[in-house]
Amino acid sequence: MAYKKNKKPRKDRRTPVSKTCYFTETGTKPDYKEVLVLRRFINERGKILPQKYSGLSAKNQRLLAVEIKKARYMGLMHYTDRHAL
Repeated sequence: MAYKKNKKPRKDRRTPVSKTCYFTETGTKPDYKEVLVLRRFINERGKILPQKYSGLSAKNQRLLAVEIKKARYMGLMHYTDRHAL
């Protein structure tokens, strides 16, 4: 007679993360001059966080990417973490 093991119920891994858009909450738009705000949305390596982790709306995620690239081009932000200080 085969006995069934008592299995723990699995947690659903696909539970959506309920984050709200930072720019919608504050009523602002991404701007290349606000470097401290833009730094919230890049990781320690200098990469732009995906929408899944940033919690931004699709429109604001696209605007954010453009503004981060502008700030990098203007020299306000680093492209990578490998810059010598």
